[in-house]
Amino acid sequence: MKIVTTIYKNRLLFLLALLTAFPPISTDMYLPAIPLLQKMWNQPLTIVNLTLVGFFVSYCIFLLVYGPLSDRFGRRPPLLVGIGIFTLASLLCAFSDNVISLIVFRILQAAGAASASALALAITKDVYQAGEREKILAYVGVIMALAPMLAPVVGGWVMIWFSWRWIFVIQGMIGAVAWIGVFRLPETLKSPSDTGVLRSAGIYLKLLCHRRYMGFALMMSIIILPHFAFIAGSADIYITRLGLSEQVFGYFFALNALAIMAGSFACTRLTRRLGSKGLMTLGFSGILIGGLVIFIRCIPDPWGLALPMTLVSFSFGLSRPPSNNLVLEQVDQYAGAASSLLIFIYFMLGAAAMWLISLNWADKIRTIGLLGIVSGGLMLAIWLILLQTSAGKRVALYPAGEKRA
Repeated sequence: MKIVTTIYKNRLLFLLALLTAFPPISTDMYLPAIPLLQKMWNQPLTIVNLTLVGFFVSYCIFLLVYGPLSDRFGRRPPLLVGIGIFTLASLLCAFSDNVISLIVFRILQAAGAASASALALAITKDVYQAGEREKILAYVGVIMALAPMLAPVVGGWVMIWFSWRWIFVIQGMIGAVAWIGVFRLPETLKSPSDTGVLRSAGIYLKLLCHRRYMGFALMMSIIILPHFAFIAGSADIYITRLGLSEQVFGYFFALNALAIMAGSFACTRLTRRLGSKGLMTLGFSGILIGGLVIFIRCIPDPWGLALPMTLVSFSFGLSRPPSNNLVLEQVDQYAGAASSLLIFIYFMLGAAAMWLISLNWADKIRTIGLLGIVSGGLMLAIWLILLQTSAGKRVALYPAGEKRA
């Protein structure tokens, strides 16, 4: 029985990582094609990047749909429908012949992808206890980081061997694999809500009025700004402005993703030694320092962006698992809606950062650095103040096995 449970948990861990990786798979694999589509369709970056911004806006809206549905009907049915939509939309993207159709199909693709990452987080709440869940989130972060690390490299080579359209065909194949995995997964929600779906949507109003949950959700999402600005602006910076090839761009982007994976892995190793409070303090400090180095431009390009952004990404990976767990710890029920709203806030801020970096800045590298300074500095200041207050001490995370104060 123990062996069966171990095998089940290992398979569930990899499935959760795959579901959580849907956003980076859907975006990072496609990034090397953006400069090509600009030239092929004779469109400015602000228009072509709507395929990214539109994806994340649609993604965020549908996160709020899947949360109540999953609390009412279980995790599996919404996942199967959503991943099916994602798979179909990926194939439609492959047949797009202009930027407008690609934007539309990307929006549809996001409507399906939203089910995956939102409900993966809810499943961790269903299956794992608080201390174990933080470790699982960190392990998922390590595995998931392989997606943004490998996706742009794969995308660059696919453009050499085949064409940009095959990038979306591969995404559709990944969706089909995930659909099969969810189909074979037993339902994890043991006590579905007996409230109607429309009434369940009212849970969001309760969460919006939950000051502690909303406060921590907004705070912990601020650190996403430099990360998403880098995602949307990196192809333009490395390929168009610095003249690197799509393949070399993929390697530089993979370095950034590797740093996130290293940060998540470090989180799994350092949680007991430093505690969640220490990890989050280090993470926010690293984002601030990395932003400062990027902004002052003291290292020659392209390493002037690549190296300090590696520090920002490592710090992001280090602080994200305990940050997410801290937010979820503020609620005792309706985990589906709570996790959906958390990711909604997270990616809406990310979409805003993507739109911001798409504007015609004279120096986009310094813009990314400024976002790192603002988000890292603000988050570090707020966090240190919280740690000095009695409220902060009551809600601060603690290492696995340690008692609350």
